[in-house]
Amino acid sequence: MEGISFERAIELLTANAKEISDVEKVPLINSVGRVTAQDYFATFDNPPFDRSPLDGYALNSSETPRRFKVVGEECAGDFFSDEIKSGEALRIMTGAAIPKGCDCVIRQEDVTFDGENIFVPYKLHKHENYCFAGEDIKAGALLVAKNEKLTAAHVAILASQGVSSVEVYRRPRIAIASTGDELLNLDEKISAGKIYNSNLYLLAARLIELGFEPKILGNLPDDVDICAEKISVLNVDLLITTGGVSVGKKDIMHDVVKKIGRRIFWRVLMKPGAPVIGWTCGNFLGIALSGNPFAAYATFELLARPVLAEMSHRADILYNRSRGVLADDFPKKSFGRRFIRAKFDGEKIYLPSRHESGSLYSAAGCNALVDIPAGSDELKAGDEVEIILL
Repeated sequence: MEGISFERAIELLTANAKEISDVEKVPLINSVGRVTAQDYFATFDNPPFDRSPLDGYALNSSETPRRFKVVGEECAGDFFSDEIKSGEALRIMTGAAIPKGCDCVIRQEDVTFDGENIFVPYKLHKHENYCFAGEDIKAGALLVAKNEKLTAAHVAILASQGVSSVEVYRRPRIAIASTGDELLNLDEKISAGKIYNSNLYLLAARLIELGFEPKILGNLPDDVDICAEKISVLNVDLLITTGGVSVGKKDIMHDVVKKIGRRIFWRVLMKPGAPVIGWTCGNFLGIALSGNPFAAYATFELLARPVLAEMSHRADILYNRSRGVLADDFPKKSFGRRFIRAKFDGEKIYLPSRHESGSLYSAAGCNALVDIPAGSDELKAGDEVEIILL
């Protein structure tokens, strides 16, 4: 059966993925991991005044060394409005504003204090132990750019400017489901011919790891009409399903797509997960993946992540490529394009012993997929290969 290349599949899927343009305002504390819908600029200098970086005494450096009269005390949050005159000093705490007439601060432990005066024993220089207004952020500076994924550091920067809420793009509405009468929910008792639906948990957990909040539809029966009815009423941007995509008697997703949507493609020239279906229904995009656990995992990583990046303004979701040296043999010829699970330590690539599409256990701890071109011979330890980092 013919199919399309892996790269062409990504092109078609991303071309049919609608970039989310809806904007919502959220409290700053709830914005971590969200993507900004506008630029944010500083409205004032931070710090907003010259301040002391330590506990000590503020004074005029040109008069040192000498004895100074202590005329007051200022803690962080206070403001000493008088000007410090010649021969005077102000006891000052970390973060407090440096008063007029002072251009430096000496550490508290470096002076001798007699109850009213301090003695500065050495020469100080202008702006010694001195933090300037705007030293961290200047008024007008770009704090966070549009389309930036917000981190804890971004939140702190915005908080330092008094920003209490931010405008972010709506998260994509994503639904996930699996087809198959053989599938059980986790609260059901295992019985002959049945299996627990691990694919649903795989997809849900991976989407959560990537910062999304999937709607879990659960197990759909091997019934075209029931599936079509449930799917056609969804208010989502993306539907990801597993199962029902090959050529068996109960591979119903072909007929479901015909009944309610439009097929973009079927079959990708890759292994595992070749019989994936890309399709649309109304305003949402559908990606129907193989029901084999590792095939579902690999094709989600390879095909769904570029779609999620496109929809959510999240370039960080895109995977990166690298090269490394195999530490193990892969004793199979690859007549077609093949992706195999691997662990990459920055230099060496380690392969598990099992690579079947139905085996997920050996994928635990893997952080890469080896991209093996079509027509490749057996791979040997020491060969340099290209990998996709997960």
